[in-house]
Amino acid sequence: MALHGPGHSEQLRFSVLGPVRVRRGEEPVNTGSPQQRALLVALLLRGGRTATAPELIDALWGEEPPHAAVAALRTYASRLRKALGPDIVVSTSGGYAIRVEAGALDVDVATELATEADRARHAGDITRAHDLLNQALALWDGEPLAGLPGPYADNQRIRLEEWRLSLLETRLDLDLELGLHAEAVSELTAMTTAYPLRERLRELLMLALYRSGRQAEALAVYADTRRLLAEELGVDPSTDLRDLQQRILQADSALAAPAEHVPAPRPPVPAQLPATVPDFIGRAAFVDELSEQLTTADGRIMAISAVAGIGGIGKTTLAVHLAHAVRHQFPDGQLYVDLQGGSPTPAAPETVLASFLRALGTPDSAIPDGVGDRSALYRSVLDGRRVLVLLDNARDAAQVRPLLPGTPGSAAIVTSRVRMVDLAFAHLVDLDVMSPEEALALFTRIVGEERVHAEREAALDVVAACGFLPLAIRIAASRLAARRTWTVSVLAAKLADEQRRLDELRAGDLAVTATFELGYGQLQPYQARAFRLLGLADGSDISLPAAAALLDMDVHNAEDALESLVDTSLLDSAAPGRYHYHHLVRLFARARAERDEQPPEDRDAALSRLLDFYLATAARAYAQERPGDRLVDHLTPTTHPGLDFPDRTAALDWLYCEADCLLACVTQTATAPASDTALRRAADLLLTTSDLAESGAHTRQYEAVAVALGEAAVAAGDLQAEGRVRTALSRALSLRGDLEQAAEQARHAMAAGWAAKDLGIAGHLLNQRGTTALSLGLVREAEAHLSQAIEAFQAADDRPGEAGTLVNLSRVHLTLGRTASAVELARQGVAIYESLGLTSRLAGGKYALGVALTAAGHGPEAVGQLTHALGHFRDSRQRLWEGTTHYRLAEAHLAMRRPAQAAAHAEQALTTGVIGGEWRRATVLTVLGKALTELGHADRAHACWREALAVHERLETAEAEDVRALLGELAPAAATTAAASSPPRPR
Repeated sequence: MALHGPGHSEQLRFSVLGPVRVRRGEEPVNTGSPQQRALLVALLLRGGRTATAPELIDALWGEEPPHAAVAALRTYASRLRKALGPDIVVSTSGGYAIRVEAGALDVDVATELATEADRARHAGDITRAHDLLNQALALWDGEPLAGLPGPYADNQRIRLEEWRLSLLETRLDLDLELGLHAEAVSELTAMTTAYPLRERLRELLMLALYRSGRQAEALAVYADTRRLLAEELGVDPSTDLRDLQQRILQADSALAAPAEHVPAPRPPVPAQLPATVPDFIGRAAFVDELSEQLTTADGRIMAISAVAGIGGIGKTTLAVHLAHAVRHQFPDGQLYVDLQGGSPTPAAPETVLASFLRALGTPDSAIPDGVGDRSALYRSVLDGRRVLVLLDNARDAAQVRPLLPGTPGSAAIVTSRVRMVDLAFAHLVDLDVMSPEEALALFTRIVGEERVHAEREAALDVVAACGFLPLAIRIAASRLAARRTWTVSVLAAKLADEQRRLDELRAGDLAVTATFELGYGQLQPYQARAFRLLGLADGSDISLPAAAALLDMDVHNAEDALESLVDTSLLDSAAPGRYHYHHLVRLFARARAERDEQPPEDRDAALSRLLDFYLATAARAYAQERPGDRLVDHLTPTTHPGLDFPDRTAALDWLYCEADCLLACVTQTATAPASDTALRRAADLLLTTSDLAESGAHTRQYEAVAVALGEAAVAAGDLQAEGRVRTALSRALSLRGDLEQAAEQARHAMAAGWAAKDLGIAGHLLNQRGTTALSLGLVREAEAHLSQAIEAFQAADDRPGEAGTLVNLSRVHLTLGRTASAVELARQGVAIYESLGLTSRLAGGKYALGVALTAAGHGPEAVGQLTHALGHFRDSRQRLWEGTTHYRLAEAHLAMRRPAQAAAHAEQALTTGVIGGEWRRATVLTVLGKALTELGHADRAHACWREALAVHERLETAEAEDVRALLGELAPAAATTAAASSPPRPR
């Protein structure tokens, strides 16, 4: 279809191989100023691809664009659109592109003529190749892009001129092959004068002169060349030029003019590639990588690229697009076959070879029987030819090997669901899903910009629900495009239901489920079972030991099974020993588990084994960090022994690496308990992973999981599970600063624990009840609960529990003004921790001791204790406690009249972002304001206090009055006095 401007029917034609010109039919089109024509060229020479505004500004002006470059660019684009037509110059994705019909640009015509000439020459048709090159060269009309400004035009001008010279050298070489040596002498003489340093032209001139009987002149050309190169560049002539001189001196008979050229019969040039999709989007990095690999083998090896990925990932689309992009590099043809690797009866190699041989001109009578003989003949036919072979949808490497060309020059692209690690010399590419931007662009291309632009957020939800899988996006977009009454939001709502999502992703003969089923159907029974069961786990990924537990296999056999699934592309492995599903593949795996994993109790048993593994291993990590803690003796029994850890660091590494998976397992248990004891084991898993709540990074997630599990325990009437979950939840809420809810959960936890006679965690219940009572100012109640907790821990011989409660009781005494006993209680707790070697828990003891010492006026020792605690918290990755310790250090330094150090620690506390909720943030801001006041920064101090007051007023805390008083002070000294006289509150 011709490209028309407004009101015109003639086709537009563009010329850049000389002055830039545009014609509509026979009439010239005014393309405006040189800068405007430079924009036109920058778009034309991109082959229809979009150029962004920054790219175009750089092309027109380089590193020093004018101040109004963007506005100027828009003006030029608008004028070009008016001159050429709105359907020619288009705005897309923040840039511009130009739509040019095939054959309308002289560069494209020259490229096609040069490609055809190359094919003809390799086929032995020298005369045709000569004529085609003359046609290509005739398109040049002086200097390319004559008169155009800008760095892009400069670079392209050099490129096009170099290309012209290369084509001219090739055409002159053909002149000599056709015996036109006498005619070529004059042109070569002129060319060597114009380009004296191009040795290839000198070589051709010497050969033309020699064949014309002018041996002396030929040798004179060599002498002149040697002199010129020495004077200009200080180098000798090339090896080829020196060899030609020697052969001329020796009157080598091989240099004689060729006999009259008789064109050889032209062998067939197959062109079997399927049509590329018109809406191909993205994958630019893969196209560039594979294009370079296929076309730059340097004659050493045959280039093979093997593209692997799950069904629907776009392997065939990418391969076909790539093949079309590089087909000009393979002038002797392109072969294609769908090997049907996913079907029960994949294509037989001998059948494919027979088809390929016929396409290459071999008569049926010459095609031998047997795959070995056919493969040998196939390689012989391809020898010396440049052919691209696209082997689509291969089953395995054994099916592919007989179909590969055997010599350099040709290349093969292979697509398969399996990774062909056993295909020698293959360049392996694992194709991943699209980026969100690419996915949205594909969806928009099919549905239309207007509909997507109006509901962009819903469109993003759709492509996310499709898992950014190209096939799924194409299906969803096609359904929407075919239903004009649907909005994008309607489609997004349909795909939001995970139970129905795979059913919704079906359009005509395209279906995501059917694509996955092909891969699933090829699995061995042990692989299929692993595939199904692994999909049951909710975590974002799964470790090898956890997968082994879920599958009820030893680690080595589990690894073999999982790695075999990775090779089929049904499972991914982003890191050694970790595995994950694509979102839609997980849904498919679960659907197959429901259909094929019978009886249903087997599915529950698998999830129960996974929960067992996590609890047993978490208990070992807990014990590694807290030697002597008796909680591990009162956990629900497990059948899995759990992993061993050589040291505390390894235990912490495991805990934080598995955090998302652990919490996902608890949430899944809350939704559908896999056994009668599942809720209790999940509750114990929360208790033994309490460090996640203290880390700050997982506090919110931990809290949400605890809420869900607590509701499930209440609904099931399991008082033991309820008491333990509420204890964990109360701890998490306290750390976040939600003190009322924390106290409420602690009350319920103790009631449920006593009702269940859960004496194994009596100390923990009382301790948590006491700390939450203290946070609400119920000091006497807190003292009573904590004293009972100490007795419970002592009765259970739980020394770490006793130490932790002594530390908490220290805070009670501090609140009651018993500073000396507060320091003594904290020292007792620290001493127990030190005697047990509990470095992680010791940090909490030293923190409490530092707070008490600050109140007692022992500033230097307080700073020492808090500094030790800070280092331990940092090593343990306890970001929340790290921030809180910075706050306490700020208080200690402020009490010692060190405002600069106090301000630095207060800023650090705020920087962590996880300091225990809004109340704690307000207290830090108050201390920071006091430090800033002493440093003479009154304005900054008042800003801190105003922000702190707003928080306290919103929370209705007693500290609001203290901050109001600070804001009423008129002098820094008064604020300093207030800081010194106001002891920190031990909350």
